Amino acid sequence: MKIIPVIDVLGGIAVHAVRGRRKEYQPLKSVLCGSADPVDVAASFKALGFDKLYLADLDAITGGQTDFSLLKRITNNIKLDLMVDAGITNLEKANELFRSNVSQVIIGTETLPSISFVAEAVETFGSEKIIVSLDLLEKRILSCFELGRLADPTRFLRELEKTGVSEIIILDLAKVGSDEGVNTTLLREVLRNIKANVLVGGGVRDIGDLEELKDIGVFGVLMATSLHLGKISPEDMKQKGLL
Repeated sequence: MKIIPVIDVLGGIAVHAVRGRRKEYQPLKSVLCGSADPVDVAASFKALGFDKLYLADLDAITGGQTDFSLLKRITNNIKLDLMVDAGITNLEKANELFRSNVSQVIIGTETLPSISFVAEAVETFGSEKIIVSLDLLEKRILSCFELGRLADPTRFLRELEKTGVSEIIILDLAKVGSDEGVNTTLLREVLRNIKANVLVGGGVRDIGDLEELKDIGVFGVLMATSLHLGKISPEDMKQKGLL
């Protein structure tokens, strides 16, 4: 199971994400890094032994401009594999991300224009380059198009698999930064019903949560709060063979 640290960027700085309430996000304070500069935070993760990073460009996700210069500073200077959610809604913008040396582009359902767009992206860039994030809030799929019968998460994901996507994130925004634990009931149902690799984000509290997620077959875990607060240390993860 892969552990992937997360940086949420808003207004050019790393912020502490809590329950998806973006207007309340504050500059990051972390035991791992004394700076809220995303490049410094990324360098801290690299120094701890992580080789991959998830970055959410919250300005881009909410309709603003993508900070391509920041992405290039991280990929060129820190040498981390970067997976990025920047509110992708067209192939041209995805291509710009890849030109910034991003390893994988995340298409979040929050900004997804249609399921057919995922099929286009997979066909254009390859299934290994495109990840779909099932963005949930209070058990509801965040979407900018009418879901109809696909409002059920498992049914939605089965439909997504038909596009050829091979990695899917289950991102529970209501649990991000909450220290409430992961919705393993939903995860188990998803894992029973789809063949794609499943990553999860939101709610991880401690090393025990990581071990449970590994046991049920989760492919990867996105983490921020528990790392920045020191509740899960790199030493703990190395001892358990997770880093």
